[in-house]
Formats: sequence, structure tokens, C-alpha cells
Amino acid sequence: MRADHDGEPVADQPAPVSRAGDGTWLDTTLPAPERVAALLAAMSLEEKVAQLYGVWVGADPAGAAVAPHQHELADDTPDFGALIRHGLGQLTRPFGTAAVDATEGARALAKMQSEVVTANRFGIPALVHEECLTGFMTAGATIFPTPLAWGATFDPGLVERMAGYVGASLRSVGVHQALAPVLDVLRDPRWGRTEETVGEDPYLVGTVGTAYVRGLQSTGVVATLKHFAGYSASVAGRNLAPVRVGPREFADVFVPPFEMAIRAGGARSVMSSYTEIDGVPTAADPGVLTDLLRDRLGFTGTVVADYFGVSFLELLHGVAGSAGDAGAQALAAGVDVELPSVRCYGDALLDELRSGAVPEWHVDRAAARVLAQKCELGLLDPDWEPGPPALREPGASVDLDPPDGRALAREVAEESVVLLANDGTLPLPPAGGVAVVGPLADEPEAMLGCYTFPSHMGRGGPGGPEELPGVAVPTLLDGIRAALPDARLTHAEGCDVVGTDASGFDAAVAAAAGADVCVAVVGDRAGLFGRGTSGEGCDAQDLRLPGVQEQLVHALADTGTPVVLVLCTGRPYALGAFGDRLAAVVQAFFPGEEGGRAVAGVLSGRVCPSGRLPVSVPREPGGQPATYLAPPLGHRSEVSSGDPTPLYPFGYGLSYTSFAWDDLRVGTDEPAPADGPVECGTDGAVSLSVRVRNTGDRDGAEVVQLYLHDPVAQVTRPPVRLIGYARVVLRPGEQRRVAFRVHADLTAFTGRDGRRVVEPGAIELRPARSCLDAEHAAAVTLVGPERVVDHTPHLTAQVSVS
Repeated sequence: MRADHDGEPVADQPAPVSRAGDGTWLDTTLPAPERVAALLAAMSLEEKVAQLYGVWVGADPAGAAVAPHQHELADDTPDFGALIRHGLGQLTRPFGTAAVDATEGARALAKMQSEVVTANRFGIPALVHEECLTGFMTAGATIFPTPLAWGATFDPGLVERMAGYVGASLRSVGVHQALAPVLDVLRDPRWGRTEETVGEDPYLVGTVGTAYVRGLQSTGVVATLKHFAGYSASVAGRNLAPVRVGPREFADVFVPPFEMAIRAGGARSVMSSYTEIDGVPTAADPGVLTDLLRDRLGFTGTVVADYFGVSFLELLHGVAGSAGDAGAQALAAGVDVELPSVRCYGDALLDELRSGAVPEWHVDRAAARVLAQKCELGLLDPDWEPGPPALREPGASVDLDPPDGRALAREVAEESVVLLANDGTLPLPPAGGVAVVGPLADEPEAMLGCYTFPSHMGRGGPGGPEELPGVAVPTLLDGIRAALPDARLTHAEGCDVVGTDASGFDAAVAAAAGADVCVAVVGDRAGLFGRGTSGEGCDAQDLRLPGVQEQLVHALADTGTPVVLVLCTGRPYALGAFGDRLAAVVQAFFPGEEGGRAVAGVLSGRVCPSGRLPVSVPREPGGQPATYLAPPLGHRSEVSSGDPTPLYPFGYGLSYTSFAWDDLRVGTDEPAPADGPVECGTDGAVSLSVRVRNTGDRDGAEVVQLYLHDPVAQVTRPPVRLIGYARVVLRPGEQRRVAFRVHADLTAFTGRDGRRVVEPGAIELRPARSCLDAEHAAAVTLVGPERVVDHTPHLTAQVSVS
């Protein structure tokens, strides 16, 4: 026997729950809407409201915050029994709040669910949610690369496979809902949550994010899209700052990934954003959460609040005068569930309802959505039992980081590493002297993003105060030792990630001077709300490397020893100050528990790098925000001394092999060699293909990107934007044809009258290695009338590789 959260003994096998009641809502042969309507008709107002909030049993009122103002908003001693007497909508992060053994945690969760079921007269269990941005965020679960690394793979199929593994892990312990993926499109890399984004391009964010949704939901777990919408455009890259974007940028940049994940991915939940747009907080904006999300995008699932987002209407935004007022506004706007705990949707909302200030149909609408989701998950079925079936046998256990999980994490990490520069120093020779220096060379945290369990919890694992809780994370130094067993390695830290202490420079310089090559490992340490240099609430003033790391790299380069710069970061940093002083540059975006081995594989040559930049790498540390998707006036101009041209552009990445592209073919029916403009109707499609051949001496992967250039339009357009891509693996001498079918809908944009239109006229389709490196250009003329496109267009290019 074990103790649960109240100190009561927990049985190894919770007794099967008897679902009381003989109403039609228990009849599994009926459609879900009929069952939900029958259940709602039998519920009291208190019982319906109880389905609209979560309870965070492990919330810490002492101030050890893992979310904004947790200590101000959490109850000192939450009365779990009182909170569940009429039922409960959700249980908040029973695994991700404190270190818990997965098997013990699953059985304790089953005990809690039994309490919830027993407490309410309908026997309805709570829906359980957890974070899973880098894998199941609990102690002992596989830690995958951060989403910015997913974008660097340009491999939605791999991301979908990873998400399927994560979803299966969640289901194995009784979790129903995943708070992922993040579909915010990056606009300013100073933003601390840059690492949580997939990149700066809505097409890449949408396709990769949709793959993650499909993978999660294929296991029966509900995916939750975050954060709807515009959150990443916060002023000056500051977390939770206001957003000032026009309706056209909002519609054409921030909405498309959500539309894709809803329409093509079938996402069943959306999280409302913390932000305010032009003075209106999203959590109180029915124009965003109802008119746009539901009426125009066709979303039919549940909208959950970002943690404390409903309370923030009163406490931060100042648009509500009380907790009840905040709850009423959020409910009216379309927020169905208050998370993580109840403050505005409990007694405060009931008071508003009883006074007549809130119509009861607002509650019915939200409760119907919540109950429909529970019905879809089987939580309303009469044979539902608490606890996952696999753990109901005595002695059963669950392993959340098995060998196949680590192998998959390593595969994602290997595909995500981006080689930015190389003068031939890489791959490293198998023998010789290698100095491995820098604050992150022998640091497990270098591999971990903010939304990993160790980064959330900090130091203090089972082995002592300096051990990270959770799984073993080999460092890059560990990886290099294993990859280059015959090399003579020396190591020096040089400096910390932050601070001004340069007293370690001498040892690092001496190590570099005595070696044949120096590997300098610098970057970020992820954390929360100022406890790191990257992560939620860890926003940057500019894009210089933190602390004195830039000075350390210069000191190492001064030795004359070739320096290979390895960046383990959550955002791109300005690298122009190094000029041509570096022998090679390798970018890794928090590559997860197997990141040390993956990066070492690239350095040693075991892995042929294939990652491509999901964000531009700036030349100078200022001048943000800048994006390749800016209109012409946002790029280099003779009328300004500021030059936002990146050092390395979106989509860029090198390889250890070489590729040739030729035989461009284009047409509306059977593609033919391009020798002039092709005509296509504004409601038609164009097919384009290119032949790609590996001309090097080793296996490698090329990423063929397809960009749209629209030279003249009724509103300003970016010079190019991504509309398709394919990752192609080729052996030496092998060639394959990469084909795209591009519907005219993919040229659409928001016109002057606010409607999305396909406009007739000349365009170019450009197969390219990056947004600035087109290999070919196919001229196409769209003919016919201007066509208004509703929110059911063709969302992606059809891609085939033969």
C-alpha cells in the first residue's frame, strides 16, 4: 500500500467503478450528442459548472512557481473533497508537478479518479491533462528535442511518429489530454518561448504541428493547440506583452497553422492565448474564440484557458472587476474550461449565474463540449474503470524511457542538427588532440528545453541536490568520448552561461592552444521566468550570446587553432561578429536526452547533417524583429542604414555530401520542360517537379523547398514564402524526382477588403535550397477572375518522391 495526496492508503488495484444511473446517456449505441443532451438535462447547475474547471492538487502556494503567479492564485490547502462534490472537469498535471514514479503515479491517479467518480452522483471521471512539448513531461520519460528542432528536421513523418510514441506514453498511465503542440509563428527571436515554436514560417509550423497532432490523436489522446492566437507577436519579444498586429498579418501569418491543424489534423482542443490584441484580451474575445475559431475555422472541440488566463482578465489586464466577472467574460467569449485550478468558474461564476448576470445557456454550451469530449474518450461509458488496463495486474509496471524511445529521440535529434559553416575541418579526424571547451560542453542541461521535467523542476534528483531529476542525459563531451575513442581529449569550462566572470578563460585558451582542433560549446540554459536564458519568461534584450560567451569564442580563435562552434540554444543568436574566424558552426536547438550523442555523431561524421534552419540566424544582435516573410520594405533598402539581411537564412543548411538539381518540369496537366510561362486558372493547379541527384561519396538527405514569388499584388507581399517541401534521402549516385502539385489556393492572401483572395496575374514557383537560394524558377500566369477563398481551401501542396 502507498499514500495518496491526502495521506490515505492507495490500493495496488483500485476496485472497478460502478457507473450509477440508467439514463440514455449511458447507452453507448446512441450518438454522442444525444447522450450528452440527456445527461445535461439531468444535471443541476452546480454539476454542470463543476465540469468547467480543473484542480491542481500539487500546486505550490509557497512560491516555487512553474506558472505565472502560481503562489498568489493557488489555495494553501485545497479541499479536494469539497472541490469534487459535484464532479470535476479536469485533473491538472498529476505527473508533471513533482517527481513521481510512473507506476506509482498511475495507481495514485486511479485512486483519485475513484474519489472523483464516487463523489458525484453520475459517476463521471475527470479528464487528465499533462504537458508534452518535448515528450511526456514527467520524471523518467523520454525527453525529445524541443519544437524548434522539430522544425529543423523538415520531416513531418518523423514528427508524427515521435508524437505517436508520446501519446502512447501518456495513455499508458491514464492521461487523456496533451497540452501541445505550440503553433505560434515566431516573429521576434528575443521572445523567451522561441524554443517552443516550430519556426518563423506558418507553412512549416502548420505542417509539422499538424503531424504532431495526428501522432498524438492516433493514440486516443486529445491534442491541444497553443496559443490561439498571435501570442508570439508580443511587443519587444517580452512574454505576455501586448500584441499590435494588423488584421491582415493576423489572418495570413498567425491563423494558418491552427487552421491546418484543425482541418487537416482534426485537433480536438485549443488553448486560448494570454495576450491582448489591440487592447482586447483573447480570453475575453468572442471574435477570436467563437467567430473565428468556431464559425470560420470549423472547430468543434473544447477551448481550455492557459494557466490562470481567466484570472488574468481581472489581475493583469484589468478588464474584469472580480473573479466572477472574469469568469463570465471568458465563458461568453468561448473558454470552456478554466485551468489549472478553479477560481473564476466555481462559486464566483455560480453567484453571477444566480444573479442573472450570466445566462445559463453559456454554461450549457461549455458543459456540452466538455461532456462530448469525455464521451469521445469513453469516460461516460458504463464499463469505464479507473487506471490503465496494463497496470491492473499485480506487479505490473510501466517504463516511460525504453530503448526504442531513446532510439527515436536520437533519430529526431540527428535529423535536427544544422551545419551552418564548414571549411573542411568537419568531420573531425578519428585521432589527434581535441579541446572540448565552453560552459555547455559537459552540461546535461545544455540538451534540455524549458518544457522538460528537469528544467521545470531544477536540480535536486534522487541522487542529490546536483542531480537532474528524470532520465540520464549524456553530455556532448560524453558523446565525443564515445564517438572518438582514439582522440586525445582535453576539457575546460571557460565561463558560465551567464555572468561576467572570465577567470576560466586562461584554462580554456591553454586547452585550445595545445590541441589540433577546438570544439567550443556555448548557448543557453533553459528555465522559467528569469531562471534561465531561454524559456517562458526568459526574454532577451538583444541577440548576443549570453554572458561572456562571445568573448570566450574570440579568445579561443585568437590561438590559431581551428574552432568548431557548437550552439546548444533555444533561439538563434547573432554570429556576424565572428566573421571568418570559425572553422565550422553547428546549430542544435535543445536536442533532448540523446542530443549529446547526436551532435557528436555529426562532429565525428557518423551522421551526415541534414537539418535546415527553421528560423533565420541574424548577422547583428539588434534590429529585431526581422523575418524573411517581411514585405519588400522590411528587407535591405538604400533608404536605411539598418540591414536586417540574415547571416544564414531560413531553410539553410549544409551537408557532408553534395546534390545536383536539374530537369525542371512544370505544367497544369503533364509537366514538361519549362520553356515559358504556364497558364493556370485561379481555381486550378500547377504541377512542378525537379530531379535531385546525390553527387557526393556518402549517403545524405537533401531538403527540396518550394517558394512562391508574387511580384505584383493589391497588398504588399513577402518576396518569397514557403508553400511546399520534401526531405529526400539519397545514396551516392542515386537520383529521384521530387514533384509538387500546387493548387491556386496556396497563392491566396488577405486582400484590401479583408477577404482571402486568389488574384490573377504572374507568379513564380521557385524550387530552392533556402529562402535566398533558388535553384530554378518556373513562371506561371494565373488566369480568370479574382476568386474569394473561404476557410476550406487546399492547405498544402501535394508532394511525391519517385
